[in-house]
Amino acid sequence: MQAHNGMYIDGEWRPAASDGTIEVVNPATEEIIGTVPAGTAEDVDAAVRAARAALPGWAATPPADRAARIGALHDALAARRETIAATVTAELGAPVSFARAVHADLPVTVAGTYARLAAEHPFEEELGTSRVLHEPVGVVGAVTPWNYPLHQIVAKVAPALAAGCTVVLKPAEDTPLVARLFAEAVAEAGLPAGTFNLVTGLGPVAGQALVEHAGVDMVSFTGSTAVGRRVGAIVGGAVKRVALELGGKSANVLLPGADLVKAVKIGVGNVMANSGQTCSAWTRMLVHADVYDEAVEIAAAAAAKYAPGDPTDPATRLGPVVNAGQRERVTGYIRTGVEEGATLVAGGPEAPEGVERGYYVRPTVLAGVTPEMTVAREEIFGPVLSVMRYEDTEEAVRIANDSEYGLAGAVWAADDEEAVAFARRLETGQVDINGGRFNPLAPFGGYKRSGVGRELGPHGLAEYLQTKSLQL
Repeated sequence: MQAHNGMYIDGEWRPAASDGTIEVVNPATEEIIGTVPAGTAEDVDAAVRAARAALPGWAATPPADRAARIGALHDALAARRETIAATVTAELGAPVSFARAVHADLPVTVAGTYARLAAEHPFEEELGTSRVLHEPVGVVGAVTPWNYPLHQIVAKVAPALAAGCTVVLKPAEDTPLVARLFAEAVAEAGLPAGTFNLVTGLGPVAGQALVEHAGVDMVSFTGSTAVGRRVGAIVGGAVKRVALELGGKSANVLLPGADLVKAVKIGVGNVMANSGQTCSAWTRMLVHADVYDEAVEIAAAAAAKYAPGDPTDPATRLGPVVNAGQRERVTGYIRTGVEEGATLVAGGPEAPEGVERGYYVRPTVLAGVTPEMTVAREEIFGPVLSVMRYEDTEEAVRIANDSEYGLAGAVWAADDEEAVAFARRLETGQVDINGGRFNPLAPFGGYKRSGVGRELGPHGLAEYLQTKSLQL
């Protein structure tokens, strides 16, 4: 077990202000694998003060020099790839193959994009007789979730640093160990003291102190819509910048003429990845009535291949969910779905066979789901797919848009042009067309209650800039 007792503040590891600790539990074994300090408002204040002191110097650093430091951070993260993957597997339960390919490699890739964008971004432009300056917004308070713990850190910290901002990070309490690895990489990369600061702690204590701190100029939060609404109210009340990346209930629409087998299998894989703990997962599969029964059969067979297992085994495709509370939440939704009339065609709320320990949930497919059912409306955040029927394209649009969320989605059709035409009618921030690959330069974020603002690429960098016009 790793017992850590320091916060990374002002370029060094410092003892926490109090002796409280947070236990980190391996969700596959239910064993305590480490502890980190439970930060208080005093720790947050020290971190914010360090960030404010570092802000003038970092903001004045030429973009090319900021790019070089972010490039060094990219290299330091890349050198830790295996350690990062093993750490995320241990504290989140992500299968190690997925941890390497996504939890480790994706943040490294995103860091590389911001090393380039920091040097290339137009921080000044000429508009008529005016010179428009894009300047750093200031000190950023970043509050990140447990489901993609390093990716969400890099997706906030890298663009903020590229913009010339300084950062205080409060990572999720379930997955703080990989955040410490990130701080080690920051130190190795030679970023000036105070540009990045890490405070571990509980959300209602350290997280709230960071959100409410008068020395923070902007808050970037990723997490549940319920908490995001409270964060938005606090930050908005202080008339400060806020970025919110919240929940989702994304629709995966299979139009007539699409490759049904391919679309269904990839759709199931999308929901099962990361044990379903993905805000942008396509958890509602919309299928035309003519092929609905066939699609359900394909989905049930595909889900059965995601047998829960030891996440340290490279062959495992489905690990546990993050903690006992999450397991109860997910299995509760499965029970509710059946009670409300959905048909269980794969999985179920019972513990998987042969698994004695760990917070495992069976890969589940619910058929006969209708738009008013709870499982069609609320974010489950587990390996649960709802398959829904539609009669024509107009109904498919109505069902897809009948949600308080609008984060992501997918459309499958006989050709890309038809899929794009349908995607234009969807009220959502990102749509995959016929299995289009994830693009780390494309803006990511939602419509409606899925959030405010965008992450990744140049749009993600722009979130951390404010505008000044010089009238010449």
